[in-house]
Amino acid sequence: MAKAPVLTPQAEDFPRWYQDLINKAELADNGPVRGTMVIRPYGYGLWERMQQEMDARIKDAGAQNAYFPLFIPQSYLTREAEHVEGFAPELAVVTHGGGKELDEPVVVRPTSETIINDYFSKWVQSYRDLPLLINQWANVVRWEMRPRVFLRTSEFLWQEGHTAHATYEDARAYAARIHTDVYGDFMTNVLGIDVVLGRKTAKERFAGAINTLTLEGMMGDGKALQLGTSHELGTNFAKAFNTQYLSKEGKQELVWQTSWGVSTRMVGGLIMSHGDDNGLRVPPRLAAVQVVVMAIKGDEAVAKVRELGDQLKAAGIRVQVDDRVDTPFGRRAVDWELKGVPVRIEIGPRDLEAGTAMLARRIPGGKEPVQITDLVALLPKVMEEDQAQLLRESRERRIARTSDVATIGEAAEAAVAGGWARIPWADLGPEGEAKLAEQAVSVRCLIAEDGSVPQADDAPGTLAIVARSY
Repeated sequence: MAKAPVLTPQAEDFPRWYQDLINKAELADNGPVRGTMVIRPYGYGLWERMQQEMDARIKDAGAQNAYFPLFIPQSYLTREAEHVEGFAPELAVVTHGGGKELDEPVVVRPTSETIINDYFSKWVQSYRDLPLLINQWANVVRWEMRPRVFLRTSEFLWQEGHTAHATYEDARAYAARIHTDVYGDFMTNVLGIDVVLGRKTAKERFAGAINTLTLEGMMGDGKALQLGTSHELGTNFAKAFNTQYLSKEGKQELVWQTSWGVSTRMVGGLIMSHGDDNGLRVPPRLAAVQVVVMAIKGDEAVAKVRELGDQLKAAGIRVQVDDRVDTPFGRRAVDWELKGVPVRIEIGPRDLEAGTAMLARRIPGGKEPVQITDLVALLPKVMEEDQAQLLRESRERRIARTSDVATIGEAAEAAVAGGWARIPWADLGPEGEAKLAEQAVSVRCLIAEDGSVPQADDAPGTLAIVARSY
């Protein structure tokens, strides 16, 4: 009798495969309150690496980290009408505290534009105070009706950047810088996901923004996932909170603002972009554990893997030693494969006699014997090859499953079949966008013919990327 697969095959049931992988790779569990999640240590290690890589890029862009309260007075959200209307269905509101009814209900942070603007209005006095560039790592709560772990949860972790600038041009340039130099660079070169950078339509724009820039990735089933956004807020919040500065000319002027964020949704994107029927595949540049050194059996093998682990660690490789020889080797190997560790080095008594180790590569697959003395020099090269392979596979999938179409019907057909469609925005427009929504298909973003981000929705030659999405 054939052995049952560890995971539901992707081709059989992609959502079930996703949930199986999260459970069996020990990434997360459902929380006790519907829509919440418990992120387990291995899953949180992925998020920590994402934080480290993102935080460095954010600071290179000049922003500084700060922290603002979780509870926001409800009246703050009502100051910007479009903003409160956009978030009202998702709000969690606290009406009692300390056994008493509160004088004013407070909202559990869904995003921090309002509370941060209240403080920006105090901190900004003169053009000398600008630009003001703030980032926050925090949790947020948006009451989710159809939760899925990492993708849509009522509470999730993220970073949110908020900035104030003297001019529209400066704010626009900074939003674009975050979009490309921070998010685009990280997702392409660390996550290994071939994201499309584009502009959201007016319908899909962030509540209270004048423009939203997005990064869309194609998942393994052909659906789209929005992995991050950068918003131009104009002066909408500055007007609501009276955030002004004294210009060089001695005039009171409103600041121009941006906000931008990515979240633990990226963990879900990582799973669905790179995972296969054997489990997760983690890009080496991201992996919290790049190499696991495994003793198959025997005291001498245990001593050798510990020694080798120290050598690899000294060489700057993120390594974990698995010397649990009291646990069957096959079970341990399957567990590490499920977790997607890029490289396994397996050493047993026979390997020691030959001075070799078995090198197992998770991303391309396969094993080969290598000299133990060659590993320190060989592994960086191997991991860069595997990093490049994941990005190449992501790009090839997107290209192969994206169709150029001429009609709304063709666009819907391509999306329903499990791919993306490109259609001229002039031929689609808001009316066509509404018709697609009836079939659970959305315009993910607008791009220019050359693949760049258009400066306006109606810019000549603008194309709409149409797909079903998570």
